[in-house]
Amino acid sequence: MAKNTTRRSALSDAGIAVLAREGSRGLTHRAVDDEAGVPTGTTSNYFRSRDALVAGLFERIGERLAPSPEDLARRAGQQPDRALFADYLRDIVRRLSADSDVTRALFELRLDSGRRPELAALLGPWLRAGFEADVEFNRSAGLPGGRREIALFHYAIDGLLLDRLTTSVDPDVPVDDVIDALVAGLLPEA
Repeated sequence: MAKNTTRRSALSDAGIAVLAREGSRGLTHRAVDDEAGVPTGTTSNYFRSRDALVAGLFERIGERLAPSPEDLARRAGQQPDRALFADYLRDIVRRLSADSDVTRALFELRLDSGRRPELAALLGPWLRAGFEADVEFNRSAGLPGGRREIALFHYAIDGLLLDRLTTSVDPDVPVDDVIDALVAGLLPEA
């Protein structure tokens, strides 16, 4: 496998764009080569199999969706309460909305994992590791809510993003209002 991390990231970004635009069936090594503007065979040099390509996309999706160190540092000194928790949620939704190709690609992979057990075997551990990291982050930051609430927020945020990135049931409701309602409903005042 080739080691150039810059090229690997660029190919992964091209794969994310193909996946978001064409769906899972359109994700091929050749399509990624074309999207990245590289010679045929370049993607397969970095990602030998489709599973390796998908694993590389998961890795890159995680990198692109990660909060910035500055955002984390800014919040680290704040009082860990419902308002701060809501601020974290707003940031998550902002990142997922701003990088809509990444979110569409992730949704596409999740939908396809329901049809392809081999993809579910790759995606499941990645999703669960992210969830466990979120639970641990929430606990270590002293934020309200535990494992159950974090799971419910995941379900709600996924639904909210699916709604906003496709045909919305109520596009006039501001995302911040939705997040405030979710926080109020799942984390009642102490």
